[in-house]
Amino acid sequence: MVSALAFAGVDERPAVREVSPAPLGPGQVRVAVEAASVNGIDASVAAGRLWDTIPHTFPVVLGRDLAGTVEEVGEGVRRFTAGQRVTGVIPATTLGTGTGTFTQQVTVDAGILTPVPHGVSSVQAAAMGLAVVTARDLVTALELTGDDVVLVSGATGGVGAYVVQLAVNAGATVIATARPGDAADFVRRLGAALVVDYADPASAAAAVAPWGVTAVVHTAGDAARLASLLSPGGRLVSALGVTAEQVGRADITVTPVVAATDPVKLAPLLAEVACGTLKVPVTGTYPLERAADAVADFATHKIGKLVVEVR
Repeated sequence: MVSALAFAGVDERPAVREVSPAPLGPGQVRVAVEAASVNGIDASVAAGRLWDTIPHTFPVVLGRDLAGTVEEVGEGVRRFTAGQRVTGVIPATTLGTGTGTFTQQVTVDAGILTPVPHGVSSVQAAAMGLAVVTARDLVTALELTGDDVVLVSGATGGVGAYVVQLAVNAGATVIATARPGDAADFVRRLGAALVVDYADPASAAAAVAPWGVTAVVHTAGDAARLASLLSPGGRLVSALGVTAEQVGRADITVTPVVAATDPVKLAPLLAEVACGTLKVPVTGTYPLERAADAVADFATHKIGKLVVEVR
C-alpha cells in the first residue's frame, strides 16, 4: 500500500489515504514520486465537477504532473533504468482510472516520461509539465517576432508565467496583466516590459499601447474585450477554447489551443531550465499530508505554481 491524495467516493472529499499500487505491466515504469504540481484539472475534479463527464473507478488519485525516480521497468522498456530521474504528465484519458501523481508511487506508460537533466530539481520538473507545454503551444501558435507587442492575460498563473518568459525569449515586447504589488513585481522579474492591472486590462493596455497590440495570449479574462485591443491583422490565442465567432472580429486571427503534452515538447524546455534561460515559477510547496490543502489553495492562489513534495 502507498499513501495518496484520493477520492473514496463521489460524496467524499479528497484525503490522503492508503491505496493499492497498480501492477507493473509491459511497456510501463514504476516511479517513486518525489514531487507533483497542482493544475486546474485537479481543482475541478476535487470540486466534483467532472464525475458526470468522466468514467471513474474509486479510489481516484488526483494529480497529473510528476517527477521522481524510476524504481522498476516493465517488459520491453529500454529507454529507462532503475535509479533514473524522470518527469512526465499523465494523460487526461486516464482521469478517473485511479492513476494520479499525488502519491508515493505510480505506474505509468514509459512513453509519457522524459529524463530530468542535471541541474533541474524534482520540484522544478514537476512544476513544468502541463503548464509549460501549454505555454509553449500558445507561443508557438502566435509565431512571435521582435516586431510583436503581446498582451498576456492571466500572466501570474502557472501557464501565464511561462508564456511571459517564452514570449520575451522569442523577442516580443510583453505587456502582462497582474494585481498591483507583489504580483506585478513577479511578472516584471519574468521579463514583462509593462504591467497593467488585471481588473481592467483592456483599458489599461490601451493607455500604455494606444497604437494597439499585435498579439494576445488569453488564459483568463474576457476574450472579446482583450481582442478589442488588437490592431487589424492581429492574432489571439486562447487556452480556454475561445473562437473567432465569440470575439466578434473578422479582421484578426483567433486560435484556440488545446495542449498535448509529450516528451518531445517537454525535453527542450527542461534543457532551457537547466541552462538558466527559463525560470520555474514555484511559489508554494506542501508535504504530501497537506496535498488537499494545495489543491484547495489553487482556487485562490494566483501567482505561479504550487507543488506537493512527496519525498
